Amino acid sequence: MSRAMKKKIRKSSGRPEQAGIRDPTARRSDGLEEIEHRRGSGKAMTQAEVDALVTLPAPVTPADRIVIEIRKFIASSIFFNAQAAEKAGLGLTDMQVLHILQLYGPATPGRLAAGTGLSSGGVTVALDRLEKGGFIRREPNPADRRSLLIHLIPASLIHVAAMYEGVEAGTRRQLATLSPRDLEGVIRFFEALASVRGR
Repeated sequence: MSRAMKKKIRKSSGRPEQAGIRDPTARRSDGLEEIEHRRGSGKAMTQAEVDALVTLPAPVTPADRIVIEIRKFIASSIFFNAQAAEKAGLGLTDMQVLHILQLYGPATPGRLAAGTGLSSGGVTVALDRLEKGGFIRREPNPADRRSLLIHLIPASLIHVAAMYEGVEAGTRRQLATLSPRDLEGVIRFFEALASVRGR
């Protein structure tokens, strides 16, 4: 037997080719090894669990429907905010910092970092862009001379507010169709969601 033939046999003998036998040294093309590794559970995932990562299963319970509708709402809201930010010449993070300041009033950079989950460096970068765009001003914090308070500049927000007028009007029309009791239920639901998100 020639040397080339012997080499070919040795090379092929380490790789089982029979049907139904997977080479243990080969990576799985379905990505399950990576999924199982990232889960850190040590348990193999079922095919149904893998499929659910790609396409959500049809809702079975009312809770399933609510979770899916929330995800749809969040996705559409993010895209809407991204478009509004682009029109205002801002990044999506910058726009959200504006919203936080509108909702909670003047804040220190540290308070913004805690409320947004951004790093202190990330907050500084966003504030620098907002200040350059004329949306905010930094002022000394009367309660702490070592820090600054971030204030919105009203004139710069007129264009931004106009982009949200239609959405707010539509939301209020939908809320007007609910009874006071249902409205209280909506309030409690969103308050509960906020507490879950903050964990």
